[in-house]
Amino acid sequence: MGKISVAEFEAKVLEKEEVVVKVRAPRGTLVEDYAFERKAAGNSSITDFIENRIAPCIDNLEVEIIDGEYSKPHGRTKMSTLRSGYDR
Repeated sequence: MGKISVAEFEAKVLEKEEVVVKVRAPRGTLVEDYAFERKAAGNSSITDFIENRIAPCIDNLEVEIIDGEYSKPHGRTKMSTLRSGYDR
């Protein structure tokens, strides 16, 4: 996998997973490409999603998930619940 900018990474996650991810990193930081072909299962928790899909791509950078209310949801929230909270 190649390296991409943090902004590109966030955009790819939004397109594929339909959730807003914000990575805290200095300008110009490169991370691993988000190369998953299918979105995470709806019954996965946010914590599992971050640990299994996001963290391996961003090394030790800080990451936050933002829900449809512009707040940080609880880690046990299911991905399907998170996705349904955004306005379409």
